[in-house]
Amino acid sequence: MKNKSNMQNGLIERLFKLRERNTDFKTEVLAGATTFITLAYIIFVNPQILSEAGIPKEAAIAATIWSSAIATTLMALLANYPIAVAPGMGLNAFFTYTVVKQFGLHWTVALGAVFFSGVVFLVLTVTKIRSWIIEAVPPSLRSAIPVGIGFFIAFIGLINAGIVVKSDATLVAFGHILKPETLLSIFGLILAAVLISRGVRGALIISILTTTVVAMIFGVSPLPKGIGDVISLHIPSLAPTFGKLDIAGAFHYGLLNIIFTFTIVELFDNMGTLMGLLKKAGLLGEKGEPPALGRAFISDSVGTMISPVLGTCTVTSYIESAAGIAEGGKTGLTGITVAVFFLLALFIAPLVGLVPAFATAPALIIVGALMMTEIVHINFEDFTEAFPAFITVIGMPLTYSIATGLGLGFISYTLVKLLSGRAKEIHWMMYVIAAAFTINFVLR
Repeated sequence: MKNKSNMQNGLIERLFKLRERNTDFKTEVLAGATTFITLAYIIFVNPQILSEAGIPKEAAIAATIWSSAIATTLMALLANYPIAVAPGMGLNAFFTYTVVKQFGLHWTVALGAVFFSGVVFLVLTVTKIRSWIIEAVPPSLRSAIPVGIGFFIAFIGLINAGIVVKSDATLVAFGHILKPETLLSIFGLILAAVLISRGVRGALIISILTTTVVAMIFGVSPLPKGIGDVISLHIPSLAPTFGKLDIAGAFHYGLLNIIFTFTIVELFDNMGTLMGLLKKAGLLGEKGEPPALGRAFISDSVGTMISPVLGTCTVTSYIESAAGIAEGGKTGLTGITVAVFFLLALFIAPLVGLVPAFATAPALIIVGALMMTEIVHINFEDFTEAFPAFITVIGMPLTYSIATGLGLGFISYTLVKLLSGRAKEIHWMMYVIAAAFTINFVLR
């Protein structure tokens, strides 16, 4: 029995190098549990967004959980990083509200585009093109991308909450805050903001569940009829979405800007998140280059190819992993723990189905607010940097499209720099990207 235990410990040590990174099994498991609690809200929010694209909600729940578990396991085993991977906030909104609702494509075709973006991301990772793109895009635009996505996500959350409504006179207007659903959303929003301000782990999941329970108490949402409506041994089926992606349809439509947007957002979102988390974990090398970064990108790109096969959008590294890293997580064992918790969450799928959209709306608004932090890295002293960043940020929510905001930002940056006599500051790749977006806008 002792020999078996020693063999297991030896395997864990060889896989995750616990002693080398000055950590232990207990610390890693605790860190993984902390990370899961912090990002568990995605199990409730992502299926809600995908269901608006027409994806059956039960299958969306299953796809969210399975893709998160698989992608996080890949990150843990290939890169040995304490980082959780799950369907990306912002990318799921782009999938539903732009690709499906605005462009009118069926969700199966949109999943085909996600698969293509994973292939492109993998190609970029194993070649020098990834480095060219990272070098080409100026820091101000890199920072503007998450800020713009944050505004876009928050705008969707405000609409889902009923705080912002349509108006024939002014396009949008302040909603009817005395509506029960809107009042409950405001309650959930304030609760989440206070919990985050107090440093409470899992603030968003607490807000979502508390708002749902209060809604049930006041009769705004239906009560569960029994324990089977909350927890069940019946695992939600992937059958309605598994393998339903339409790769041929995506290729037929020639979805260049959609695939490019998925890829470019994935690239910079991942780069920024990974570097920040690895710095916090003390895993950056002497020259600031973390070990196994290429393998981390490979795991992400493979995860992105797997996710549409299961029935969900692009996966990405989650900044919420910082919670587990703060608890001492330094290896992939933290990620394996997160993956196990995701799989256990399959048994609470009925509970996820009971959560209404107005209960998840505060999470969207809060995530949008958290993404605002990048705005401090925009160089407002140089207008040739500030203006394109502004166009990127404001373009995403006002055109209701991350792709359009991204395109406007790249084009305006290239034009303003060029016409200001500062062409030397433009990387040649920026001309290529700006030209591609311009052609797409003209032919749309």
